Amino acid sequence: MRKTHYVPFLSLLILLGALMGCSGNKPAPVSERIAKIWTASKVDENKVTTYTRGGASNVRNYASFKLDLSQPPTVRYTEFDGNTFVGKYSLPTDNRLVLTDLNPAPTSANNSNTIEFTINSIDDNNLSLSRPTTSLKTGGTSNDYTLTNP
Repeated sequence: MRKTHYVPFLSLLILLGALMGCSGNKPAPVSERIAKIWTASKVDENKVTTYTRGGASNVRNYASFKLDLSQPPTVRYTEFDGNTFVGKYSLPTDNRLVLTDLNPAPTSANNSNTIEFTINSIDDNNLSLSRPTTSLKTGGTSNDYTLTNP
């Protein structure tokens, strides 16, 4: 009779073990996934592709563009023209990246030392950003960036 008590108990243990093993892997938070050095692989200005890494007919050369978020909360932001700005970054939400206290202050319409991006998507090696304000350096265009790491 003792053997019959062990069968339901072992069945219950096996069922619980199987359920606990199926919890799935949650992706790391955006704050961890974004903390890398990102470089431009494709840039659209006003929805027109102006740069593709390795492209022969690029309108503008974004080869030096770099967004270094590898040492939170410090940011090193290098624009396509090679100008580098150092400051802090924050993620107020999972789809907003804000660069603040940039030194020297970047060229902007409101003379601010802040640049904001919308995070469209992110995975381990790709980051898609849009700039909600226009860029004076590119002639007042709205820019979308596809960045990669490395």
